[in-house]
Amino acid sequence: MAVDASSVARGRDRESGDERWNGGQGTSSSWRTLWLPALSLLPLGLLVMASWIGRHVRPSADEWCFLPSVRDHGVSGLIGKFYFTDNGRVGNGLLVGLYAQFPVAGHQWFGLISGVLMLVLLWVLTVQLLRRADLEVTRGLPLLVASMITAVFLFATPNTYKTFYWPAASVSHTVAPVLGCAVAVPLLRAGGRRSRVAALAVVFTAGVFMGTLSEEASVVALVVLSCVVLFAHHLFAARVTAFARRWSLLGMAGIAVGTVVLVTSPGSRNRRERYDADRASMLAPETLLNSLRGYLQILETILTTWQYAGAVAAGVLLGLLARGRGRRPAALLPCSPLLLTSLGAAAFLVSGYLCTVITYPVFGADVVTTERTWNDYLLLYVMLLVGVGAFVGRSLRLRTRRRGVAAVAAAAVCAGAVLGLVRPLNALGDAMQVRAEKWDRQDRYLREQAADGAKVAPYTPVSVAMMLEPFSDRGRRIWPAQCVADYYHLDKVTYSTERP
Repeated sequence: MAVDASSVARGRDRESGDERWNGGQGTSSSWRTLWLPALSLLPLGLLVMASWIGRHVRPSADEWCFLPSVRDHGVSGLIGKFYFTDNGRVGNGLLVGLYAQFPVAGHQWFGLISGVLMLVLLWVLTVQLLRRADLEVTRGLPLLVASMITAVFLFATPNTYKTFYWPAASVSHTVAPVLGCAVAVPLLRAGGRRSRVAALAVVFTAGVFMGTLSEEASVVALVVLSCVVLFAHHLFAARVTAFARRWSLLGMAGIAVGTVVLVTSPGSRNRRERYDADRASMLAPETLLNSLRGYLQILETILTTWQYAGAVAAGVLLGLLARGRGRRPAALLPCSPLLLTSLGAAAFLVSGYLCTVITYPVFGADVVTTERTWNDYLLLYVMLLVGVGAFVGRSLRLRTRRRGVAAVAAAAVCAGAVLGLVRPLNALGDAMQVRAEKWDRQDRYLREQAADGAKVAPYTPVSVAMMLEPFSDRGRRIWPAQCVADYYHLDKVTYSTERP
């Protein structure tokens, strides 16, 4: 077969340029081994800063009701309360119970523990994806990508408190999608028969758990798994396509089982009766149309949040620095950028709209300002941006010799995105500190009143980041005042406007 000499020459020039930029010897390699870890320190430092601020977290909203339940009946009692009375989310009840065993301390440590857990899971997932695609990258790059995903996912949201610091919301809408992504790690590591059986067992068990943890995260997982089933032959090598489809179908079956457990529970029935009396069905044309309007407003907010550009920039660095190993056949195919981007965008848009539809009967028009429920599909959005950036970086690597300039520009965008998140996070930390001081003074006062034998005591609402407190709306909304009374062993708390 004839070979175009000019094409060969261009290929050699390209390889020569790659060697100059990626060379294993000399100052280029030494410099690269230093700046990548240094750049990673920015998003990691943001996570450390946020975790340190977490010492100012105090119970609020639903947690006033969780704490006395766990104190009096243990974690199993809270799980039973969720299943029989509240909402049917037994998986959610388990995770809530784990931190509610340690009332204030559990809230203070939750951000650090969950943040580190999410970072590690995304790091491992990134490493495994690169390995199964038979790509070699500079040391430190997977950590940079994972830390940038974590940073923008947690802190670029309009309400970081409800995303990261409010444990009750985080386990349902922030940790849940990350756990869903982590289930792919056994699939990516599966090689022999035993590891494949283990991957199938994990995905089914995780699916059942996800179905009882978060309806929104389950919807996102179902949409993504459906894409894998339909397009596995474009995503995976022929030798693993059938197994990837079986894995996805089993995961969908697990989610279906968990969802059945949830929707048939007495707690779910009680919840539907509470909201269905005042709201239209989620399948009503009016609800579907209003959900679409709300979703378009949500998309406007998401697409105009410039800090998400940090995820694109991290992807550009990945595309610039990744190289094929050529050591073994890749399990993940080098897909067409247009195909993979289209699939990712479709999965994000469809799952986001479906999540809006299922939450609309509960929140109504307020679904637009209930930012915590966006996180179930926001992680997919951030990962899509990384993928798009990787395709851009790969194109730049193949089409231009000025790869160093492109890498510096991408690094600058990463740094700018992280630094742009510092100020709002610091302002939130100041507000949380003010609330913590007031909360602690009122906590001491209420405990003293209970110790002195009082049955009724005044309570002054102490809120932050639009969190609900007893006697909100100038005292007109009482919930969860009775839970506060139970927490302090009082019969009742009354509305007070005096500063705690």
